[in-house]
Amino acid sequence: MSTPNDSSTTPAAQPSAAQQDGATLDALRDRLETLLPAAVDDLQDLVRIPSIAFPGYDREPVRRSAGAVADLLRGAGMAEVGIESVGDGAPAVIGRTPARPGRPTVLLYAHHDVQPTGDEADWSTPPFEPTQRGRRLYGRGAADDKAGIMAHVTALRLVGEELAADGIGVTVFVEGEEEAGSPTFRPFIEAHRDALEADLIIVADSANWAVGTPALTTSLRGLVDVVVEVRALDHAVHSGLFGGPVLDSLTQLSRLLATLHDENGEVAVPGLVRAEDPGVEMTETDFRRDAGVPEGLDLSGTGPLTARLWTRPALSVIGIDAPSVRDASNTLVPVSRAKVSLRIPPGEDPQSAMDALVAHLERHTPATAQVTVHRGEMGKPYSAHQDSPAMDLARSALGTAWSTAAVDTGLGGSIPFIADLLEVFPAAEVLVTGVEDPESRAHGVDESLHLDEFARVCLAEALLLRDAGTLRRGVQ
Repeated sequence: MSTPNDSSTTPAAQPSAAQQDGATLDALRDRLETLLPAAVDDLQDLVRIPSIAFPGYDREPVRRSAGAVADLLRGAGMAEVGIESVGDGAPAVIGRTPARPGRPTVLLYAHHDVQPTGDEADWSTPPFEPTQRGRRLYGRGAADDKAGIMAHVTALRLVGEELAADGIGVTVFVEGEEEAGSPTFRPFIEAHRDALEADLIIVADSANWAVGTPALTTSLRGLVDVVVEVRALDHAVHSGLFGGPVLDSLTQLSRLLATLHDENGEVAVPGLVRAEDPGVEMTETDFRRDAGVPEGLDLSGTGPLTARLWTRPALSVIGIDAPSVRDASNTLVPVSRAKVSLRIPPGEDPQSAMDALVAHLERHTPATAQVTVHRGEMGKPYSAHQDSPAMDLARSALGTAWSTAAVDTGLGGSIPFIADLLEVFPAAEVLVTGVEDPESRAHGVDESLHLDEFARVCLAEALLLRDAGTLRRGVQ
């Protein structure tokens, strides 16, 4: 007769659910480690393609970039991959592995076009030759948003077979003209509505709170812009012979632009909305470092930094047409133009904000000049449903991948197409995540990606995709 201590006859203890989850997570981390070198190599190949979709740039690299993305999606096991465009729009890539009946579909968004580089002489290394220094990979698009593409591809390499076995559908939509304002985005998603329809949409085009701390973007400012033209003369005239009775157009434009802010640097356009102040704050030291504010300069505006960045309007002059200093002659400049960009917080209507900005400029038109305001782009702000099963899954995945809780943040930048996604796919929920950090310098000189953050993003997305099967169809 055996005794209770006889291990030969005692049933083996079964691993707990927590132990099973831990073992699965460890296996996923190990597999990710083996996949990362190839993922970084593929990312570098994408960065080498100068896929600038702005007017006036060669479109061949954009087409080549789309082809490279399509090859990556095929290699990641997507069942259907195609390159599509609408009208004269830039090529976008759609990859699909359809869901089994009754199972949810997740749409993964990124974009393969990039910003222009500016003066390449300002870069520490050539912008389209990816260069690793320390744990950062430098190059145009290394963070925004070719790393977003590779996060999707790597997550599919990690858990694609598991998703297929579970019947979860995955669609990857990689746009080719986001940096150029997504001019054909709305007609594109309407034309491909059936292929792109999903229950959950993950937009990988945002930023994390800091290196080592993930973020889930829950609000985005919208955007309106105008071009202001000030004419003082029919033609240029000698500044010595005619200066005095006539103020040149550039001086008058400068005086008009100065009315847009008060003495504290607050936007002085009446009628604009302010949203509620955020519940989190950042330190001024961190902001100054990340923004590159020179020592000794005051910051503009009042109130919490996060409010100034996320939930209040911000207005900038982003370009001026006027003679360069090098080419200046002793003449009165007859006409000058400026492009004015206004970021608007959640809760603001873009049309109302545009009307308020135009009315302000027209109201301050000097008697000594003709002012014409040309209305430009409008994009809606975004505010997420912060309490939902999908948001809870995202916070859990981010917290697991970083081993620290995710921060719900706003973003001062704009992603206007999110409003289009929600209007065309009203049953879907949108999650906004990303690979950038405050030091990534997206759109700027020496753009870079922190490679450790990239690995965590890939793991978090794999975990979120793996658990998407727990969501009901129509996750809201």
